[in-house]
Amino acid sequence: MAKPSNLRPETLAAQALGWIEPATRGVVPPIHLATTFERNEDYELTDGRSYIRPHNPTLEQPEALLATLEGGAAAALFASGNAAAVAVFQALAPGDHVVAPAVMYWGLRHWLVTEGRRWGLRVSLVDATDPKALAAAIEPGFTRLVWVETPANPDWGITDIAAAAELAHKAGARLAVDNTVATPVLTRPLALGADLVMHSATKYLNGHSDVLGGALVTAATDASWARILEIRATAGAMLGSFEAWLLLRGMRTLFLRVRAASASADRIARHFAAHPRLERVLYPGLPDHPGHGVARRQMAEGFGGMLSLRVKSGAPAALKLASRVQLWARATSLGGPESLIEHRRSVESADSPVSPDLLRLSVGLEDAGDLIADLEQALAGL
Repeated sequence: MAKPSNLRPETLAAQALGWIEPATRGVVPPIHLATTFERNEDYELTDGRSYIRPHNPTLEQPEALLATLEGGAAAALFASGNAAAVAVFQALAPGDHVVAPAVMYWGLRHWLVTEGRRWGLRVSLVDATDPKALAAAIEPGFTRLVWVETPANPDWGITDIAAAAELAHKAGARLAVDNTVATPVLTRPLALGADLVMHSATKYLNGHSDVLGGALVTAATDASWARILEIRATAGAMLGSFEAWLLLRGMRTLFLRVRAASASADRIARHFAAHPRLERVLYPGLPDHPGHGVARRQMAEGFGGMLSLRVKSGAPAALKLASRVQLWARATSLGGPESLIEHRRSVESADSPVSPDLLRLSVGLEDAGDLIADLEQALAGL
C-alpha cells in the first residue's frame, strides 16, 4: 500500500523517507563498504556506480532525506562542514568577489582571509545583519557569492535571508546560507530565496557528538552544483560509509532534539537575562536581541539551542565561571545531547573578533532546571 503523499517533515525524518532495504526488508539501511563495483560483460556500468568516492550508495538515503527536509533539489555530504563550505568557494573563479559576515564560524572565516585570498578570491567581510552594509559591500557584476550564517556563531546575530537573497540576485550573485544552528526544523533558507544551504553535519543533524561531516543542499541542479560535485569527487572530500550511516540515524530524531534544546535554551536565556554578574545574555529569542524581530519572522517553533553569556569583569571572570561548572562540559562543538560551555576567544585564532568576556553555551538534552542550577552555583563563586 502506498504511503500518503502529504506527510509532515517530522514523519519523513523519523522514517528516513520510509526507505526499506530491498534484499532483507530491513527498516535500517545497511552500510556499504565496497570500494569498487563490477561492470557487465560489455564493460558497462549496470547501476551507474564505478568507484566509491563519487558513488557511495550509503550516502544516497541521508542525502535524499536532507534535500527533502530543506526543500532542495539535491544534497551532497562531505567529510566535514568546512570541506562542504570550502567547496562552494573553490567552485568560483580566481578574481571573483565574495561577501561574508565579519562574525561567523571562525574556521571558515580564517580560511577565507588566508587560503581563500591565496586562491584568488576577493573577500569582503561585513555586518551581514545590516541590510544596508550588505548592500554596500556587494559589487554588481563582480560579486558572485554572498555567504551568510544565521544565527551567527557566537553572538547569534540574525540575517534577514529573504532580504539578502534579493540583494544578491539583483547583483547577479548567489546566496549561500549556513543553516547549522537553525536546522530545517527552525528555518528553511531555500524557501526564503537562498540558492545553497550548508550544514556542519557534525552538529545538530547528527546530534550525538560522534560524527564529523558536512552537507550542502541546492535549490537547483545547475552548472554551479555540478561544479561543486566535481570538486567533492576530485578532492576526495566524501563522507565515509559508517559516518553516513550514523548521520542518518541521528537525523531520524532531529525534530525532537532541536525542539527540546531550543525550549531549554529559551528558558535558560530568560532566567539569566538580568543576572547581576552578567553583562549580557545573547540569544535571538530575547526581546532585546537586535535580531529578534527578524528571527521571529524566519525561525519557526523556536530560536535554537545556542546562547552566549558576556560576563562582567572580562576574560578572567569568564574563565573562572567556566572552571566552576559541574554539569556543563568544557568542550568545543555544539548540537549534541550533552551541554557544552567554552571560552571562544581561547579557541579561536589571533584575529578573532570575539569579545574576551564571552562564553558560548550549547544547550543539550539534560533537564533545564539542573543546567540553570549549575550556572547559578558557578556564578555565585565569582
